Amino acid sequence: MFKFIHAADLHIDSPLRGLDNYEGAPVEEIRAATRRALENLVNLAIEEKVAFVLLAGDIYDGDWPDFNTGLFFIKQMAILQSEGIKVFMVAGNHDANNKMTKKLRMPENVHMFSSKKPETFQIDELESAIHGQSFATVSTSKNLATGYPTPINNYFNVGLLHASVDGREGHADYSPCTLDHLINKGYDYWALGHIHKREVLNEEPMIVFPGNTQGRHAKETGQKGCTLVTVKDRNVESAKHHCLDVLRWHSCEIDVSGVENTEEIFGLLKDGLDKVLDETLECTLAVRVVVTGATKAHYDIHRDTDYFINECRAQVLSSVRKTIWVEKIILKTFPPVNTDDNVEDQDLIQRILQRIEEFSSNEELEKIINQLAEFKRKLPPEISQGDEPFDLSDPEIIKEILKDAGNLICGKLTGSESV
Repeated sequence: MFKFIHAADLHIDSPLRGLDNYEGAPVEEIRAATRRALENLVNLAIEEKVAFVLLAGDIYDGDWPDFNTGLFFIKQMAILQSEGIKVFMVAGNHDANNKMTKKLRMPENVHMFSSKKPETFQIDELESAIHGQSFATVSTSKNLATGYPTPINNYFNVGLLHASVDGREGHADYSPCTLDHLINKGYDYWALGHIHKREVLNEEPMIVFPGNTQGRHAKETGQKGCTLVTVKDRNVESAKHHCLDVLRWHSCEIDVSGVENTEEIFGLLKDGLDKVLDETLECTLAVRVVVTGATKAHYDIHRDTDYFINECRAQVLSSVRKTIWVEKIILKTFPPVNTDDNVEDQDLIQRILQRIEEFSSNEELEKIINQLAEFKRKLPPEISQGDEPFDLSDPEIIKEILKDAGNLICGKLTGSESV
């Protein structure tokens, strides 16, 4: 029996822009988080006495130029070397263009698979074989898995691969392959990378995206870490997720439907954040709050949004434990429909809502996106890029705009006071 760790998408020192603009942001803690997560991985490997560590690509973050990042990684690998733990890794799309990948010499316990063709590394004492290939370029459209060798008989065979399997929303379609193709390869375990959310795609054979080791922004929510695999008699006995993150991103939706005033909203906010904290005690939390629902307080909120948002932050700072940081507060409230309005107004409101629903169909969305294409081309690129892009070719963003427009129009028609 032996154990190994499967991790991916470390993105060490991934640049986090604009943090200094947020009052109370744990800036240094966030900037150091990817390093602390790697240290936690190394400590786990030593504690569990693993035979080897698999790193399925994107160790670094794009063309991040600081050699100190590479030196930090080498130091951690050297610690594993001193414990007799081997490391096998492939370069992902972010690593392919990074000078650390090409120039810095790794400790002897680290094996980086070639980008020219698939390789196999046999560990005879464990009756195991690891097959892998690195990315040669940033945009690798070829299915690398097709060239991986056939499994070695009577060995535990692992495929180490950075790839998109059957496509994944929010991730580029690099080295695209299908789940069926991986299953039919005949390997016992596929150690995948590229997707930042943990997914077990298949159990026999085990095919796993471990997710990234540390969430980097508000869209990478939940527990982040690695998979600890136990192998017995050339079969996977267990594959368990282990948290490595030191700062966890969370989305907290506060439903204020039916609430009469902002004081009640502040109470709901505190209760919601307390619940989040009770569920996550082991690390600092960065929370994005979304306030949603039909409320009579809608116009009070939007009369002075800066005041309301900062009052929410003040409530958090004064009443919630310090292990939580509210990264952003998003307001998606709308006024309640006045049931005392006359039938004619109600009919108009229903027709407006029905039309917006029609606009939200796939066919209508496609038309709207096509109409906005020219306008999108004139927008500065930073608007449609980054961690929170305002992409006018994204159907979900168009749906949100339509919904907000409908809520605004209906609020005006119900006779509620104006902002």
